[in-house]
Amino acid sequence: MAAKAEGMAAKAEGMAAVPRSSSLVEAVLACSGRLQKEGLSGRISHLSGRVEELKDEVCSMINKRYVEFLPSMQSTKDLESQVEELSGNIDQLKSRIENEVQHDLNVAIAEFAELKQQLERDTLVLSVLKQLQEFDTALKQFNALLPQKKYVSAACHLNKARRNLKTMESRQGFELKILKALSRELTMQTQNILYLLGQEWQQMAVWKLPQSKEMVSLESAMQTELRLFTEPSKEDVVTGPTVASVLQAFAILGELRLKFKHFGQLLLKHILKPLISHPSLRPLLEKHPDAVTLRFESVGSDLGHPSPVEVFARITLVLEALHRHQLDVPLEHHVEEEEENSSRPILAEVLGDMIWKELSECLIHDCLVHSIPNNSSKLGQYIEVIKATEEFEKALKDMRYLKEDSTDLLTYARNVNCHFANKKCQDVIVAARNLMTSEIHNTIKVTPDSSVTPPKLPDPRAGDQLKVQKTSEALLKQANNLENEKKLSRHTFSFPACRISESVQKLMALAYQTLQEASASTDQCCIQLFYSVRNIFHLFCDVVPMYHKENLQKLPQLAAIHHNNCMYIAHHLLTLGHQFQGRLSDGSATFIDLVPGFRKLGTDCFLAQMRVQKGELLERLSSARNLSSVDDEDNYSAASKAVRQVLHQLKRLGKIWQDVLPVNIYCRAMGTLLNTALAEIISRITTLEDISAENADRLHALCQTMVDEGPHVFVPLPEEKQNVPFQEEVPVYVPKWMAFKELMLVLQASLQEIVDRWADGKGPLATEFSPSEVKNLIRGLFQNTERRAAALARIK
Repeated sequence: MAAKAEGMAAKAEGMAAVPRSSSLVEAVLACSGRLQKEGLSGRISHLSGRVEELKDEVCSMINKRYVEFLPSMQSTKDLESQVEELSGNIDQLKSRIENEVQHDLNVAIAEFAELKQQLERDTLVLSVLKQLQEFDTALKQFNALLPQKKYVSAACHLNKARRNLKTMESRQGFELKILKALSRELTMQTQNILYLLGQEWQQMAVWKLPQSKEMVSLESAMQTELRLFTEPSKEDVVTGPTVASVLQAFAILGELRLKFKHFGQLLLKHILKPLISHPSLRPLLEKHPDAVTLRFESVGSDLGHPSPVEVFARITLVLEALHRHQLDVPLEHHVEEEEENSSRPILAEVLGDMIWKELSECLIHDCLVHSIPNNSSKLGQYIEVIKATEEFEKALKDMRYLKEDSTDLLTYARNVNCHFANKKCQDVIVAARNLMTSEIHNTIKVTPDSSVTPPKLPDPRAGDQLKVQKTSEALLKQANNLENEKKLSRHTFSFPACRISESVQKLMALAYQTLQEASASTDQCCIQLFYSVRNIFHLFCDVVPMYHKENLQKLPQLAAIHHNNCMYIAHHLLTLGHQFQGRLSDGSATFIDLVPGFRKLGTDCFLAQMRVQKGELLERLSSARNLSSVDDEDNYSAASKAVRQVLHQLKRLGKIWQDVLPVNIYCRAMGTLLNTALAEIISRITTLEDISAENADRLHALCQTMVDEGPHVFVPLPEEKQNVPFQEEVPVYVPKWMAFKELMLVLQASLQEIVDRWADGKGPLATEFSPSEVKNLIRGLFQNTERRAAALARIK
């Protein structure tokens, strides 16, 4: 076993002698002089061999003891001592590696890190020194080029110095006090070149502006001028900087957008926007040897809105002049900068980015919006505007003011159908609201023969012609079958004669015209216009009662006119949708659902006025001192005055309403008010406890006044003789009329006459009065006698 272990150790030593097998740890230890003749690798290999030998011996011993049952106590003790010795050697070697080898490794790593840091510091110092050298060189070249007005090269060197300074400032842990001085110097030189470039630019684009700072008017626009310095020809000797060099220098320094922002604002405010808003304004270009001057002239009228075609031509003329003389220059880099890009932007693109958004919005809202047709029949002519818009955008893209994907104006122009619908709906609502807020008392007379004639509609489509023909044939057949039947009057479903507001008639005409536009438009436009008409009527219900609220409450004439207006609209709403059925995209389009609301709106307003008039009548009768003791002159005078006031109020209302309301409504309204007065007089007389003969005579005289003059409120106008029957039917509209006449008879009758008219509850007196009321009258008119008691007993 010992020989085998020695052989393995020798083999391990042979392997350790090979340089490729020696580890980095061994090399470090060997250099430090602490590695003995036998290397660590050999020692470890040797110990590994001993471990394998001991494993074999232990297995053999266990096998002999437990399998072969051969006692070998001495061999076991020897083997145990060898294991303990080997374990001690392993622990010793492990401790040596942990203490000596690890310490030497840490020392080596620390020395390496220190050398690395020193190398990095030296590299940083060299880099900073190089940046300082480049910064100084760039500033020297800048100072040499600036007096020569070589602004592009000077700006490039200034940018290079700026990059060097930023690089030095970005070095972490390395700060130089001189950097602050360098930064101040760089700022001073930057401001210096920007000042010089600004002076050059002011001489190349000279503005002459009006003194007024308010909105640009036509007069102020005529005072505006722009003088542009032009690029010299190749044959001319250039003594100064060119426009291109000045603008490129601004671009290199990052100030071009700021400079163009101010220039673009002036261009928009004083040139481009006035050309859009003033139809008579025309641009003029005056060419000079070294410059071109842009000014304006006024031609024709300045009223209305200019045509988009004219506006596009004027703006193109101005932008072409700018492009030709100043802006058709690529933003090149200096030769010492990065490689040139094949798709370099030009100055026109920068200016286009600055002004296009505001310019396009102005073109849309101040020009294209007003060019949208008001009538669908003119939509076909709008193709000219679309074509002009397309050519305008193409021209701007060719001059590179616009990007290729920019289509704001063309998209708006092509969507003309939607804009037409929106504009039409807006115009309709505005026109309707103006009509609703106009005066109600401007009225016109409508009769059953005068109606709103529906506008001429387009011919039905081919698919509808057969349906129309079949429907006509069916109606004709039904009419032939009814030839012998009694025919209805042609005025059966007509609106009655009355007065309505002129604005309401115009409102209905507007609704018919709008639906006609809808029937001739596209599906989307048709739907929008249809609902716009519905919105007109919804708006009427909201605006008119609120806007005219005070007048409708105070003035009975306006309340009656408003009632007629609502009924007139409801009358047309019944058939308005049906007249356009088949021509509107939605076959179920109808307005019938709005009819109840309009009827209620008119009825509520008029009933509220009726309640006001009733209150005034009752208030006047309250001054009659309950019609008691009219034998007294003061009481009789007060009662007579109250009756006269009531009649005067009724006559005044008659004059106001008779020519306004339809006859049947007028008669019912006046009958109701007269009935209120009669009912109040009856109530007061029947409750009197003592009526003397003189009082009865005077009460009868007062009642006779009401009977004689009350029906006069039903007298028709001279030109309305066909309405005479309404006057003869006063009892129909005044429920208390017969009761009032019976009361007058009672006031002049004897007891027997009263009993006879009662006729055991079957006479005319019993029809109009209750037994208690008749008994009260008898008790008040007659003294308490047996005859009166007998008469009262018969009133049951």
